[in-house]
Amino acid sequence: MFAVIKTGGKQYRVAANDVLTIEKLEAAAGDSIEFTEVLVIGEGADAAIGAPFVTGASVKAEVVEQNRGKKVIAFKKRRRQNSKRSRGHRQHHTVVRITDIVAAK
Repeated sequence: MFAVIKTGGKQYRVAANDVLTIEKLEAAAGDSIEFTEVLVIGEGADAAIGAPFVTGASVKAEVVEQNRGKKVIAFKKRRRQNSKRSRGHRQHHTVVRITDIVAAK
């Protein structure tokens, strides 16, 4: 069974025991979290499609770690002006493991 969840402005197709990296959530490593914005749940002919969300469905996950992504360099240069500027940015991420998919009753 799989589900499509929405978190951090993105959609993810998940199944049990999947490990995925999502936008930062305020939770410590080892905490349990629950995603209630489930767009699709099931498999094949038994799939339930929400409008926009499936009522009563949820996906439970465990936070594995909080980390940061690779550095992205923003470099600006003005030609012939001896002017340049470099900035770096590292996005915060949360790594979660899907533990259970609960279908609507």
